[in-house]
Amino acid sequence: MKTIKRATILWTLIAGLSAAPLLGEQPTSPAKSPASAIEVEMIQPGEISLPAEFQVALYENLVQELQKQGGFSQVYRDGDRNAVDAPGLVVLHTTLIGFKQGSELKRDVTTVDGATSITIHCQFTDKEGKVLLERDITGKVRLIGDNLKATDDFAKKAATVAQEIHSSASSSSDSKKSGYKNVI
Repeated sequence: MKTIKRATILWTLIAGLSAAPLLGEQPTSPAKSPASAIEVEMIQPGEISLPAEFQVALYENLVQELQKQGGFSQVYRDGDRNAVDAPGLVVLHTTLIGFKQGSELKRDVTTVDGATSITIHCQFTDKEGKVLLERDITGKVRLIGDNLKATDDFAKKAATVAQEIHSSASSSSDSKKSGYKNVI
């Protein structure tokens, strides 16, 4: 029994002495945390008329895909007060720049001129408004499916682009310098 007590005391002293130098060290500032949260603002229709069902489907599919595969621990909706205090917050601004509603009937019967396409300008910024990444993303449905499938296609592509924020933020500055905007 005395041996166990002595061993316990010895291990406690060793652990205490090995931790002592750490107590005197200055804490290092943590590395800049990667983007860990995203706030998705409502899609702005711009000058293009967009049916309400497309606007709702675009937003809901986008939020859902970002939650699934965007690489963010938190996805906030537009106006969520919790987003203000989120560390590493990225804000996604979207503006509709192109819309062509195709015909489901034409797609079912022929493959000519029945496609639906939606093109949206996506701008990812930090809390201060600094642009991290900027892209024009097009969602399409060409052959089989209803017109709203174009919104799902857009959301999947946008979530894939959002993953790039984790890997590199330099592509937005490169595309801005060259005057070229990446189109997917």
